[in-house]
Amino acid sequence: MSETKAYTGGCHCGKVRFEAQIALEKVTACNCSICSKAGWLLAFVPAAQFKLIAGEGAVTDYQFAKKHLHHPFCATCGIRSYSYGESGKGDLMYAVNTRCLDDLDAPALPVSHFDGKAL
Repeated sequence: MSETKAYTGGCHCGKVRFEAQIALEKVTACNCSICSKAGWLLAFVPAAQFKLIAGEGAVTDYQFAKKHLHHPFCATCGIRSYSYGESGKGDLMYAVNTRCLDDLDAPALPVSHFDGKAL
């Protein structure tokens, strides 16, 4: 198991910035309608391991279907660098778009596939 490391990341224009403590052994590619269209490679972290550094007022929230998950995106450049919602156990979790992490080649990591279409 890899160690947890602090990563920083954000949107394209830089208005949204965050820090996340992530143990990156692999990334997850989900085939649901929003993840597949956006090309996300995800890493999941509990709320205590995610901190929005800048851009709270720069994001617009997007929800669809059952409206269980929040998909904030930068109102300036449109990039969705993270999402959040409750886990199946009721804990607040963040899904970090690893393609938005600084100095990380996300596609070079092993990829696991999740069948989000089946949900």
